[in-house]
Amino acid sequence: MMSLSGFQHIMRFRIVSKLEKFGATSKEKAATVEDLGLDMQEQQWLRYLAGAFLGKIKKTEDQRYYV
Repeated sequence: MMSLSGFQHIMRFRIVSKLEKFGATSKEKAATVEDLGLDMQEQQWLRYLAGAFLGKIKKTEDQRYYV
C-alpha cells in the first residue's frame, strides 16, 4: 500500500504537470479548475496543496492557480 506522502507526491505531480501544460506559470496566466480539466480528486488535492506553506502551487484571490 502506498503511503499518504507517496500519494500526495503523485497528486502534486499530476496537478503541477497540468498547470505547466496549460501555461499557468504566473499570476497573470493563472488557470481555473475548469480550464485545467481537473477531476474531483485532483480538485480536492489542489485546494490542499495550494494552501501548503511554501508550496509550489499558488492561488489567486479569484480562485485561479499557477506554479
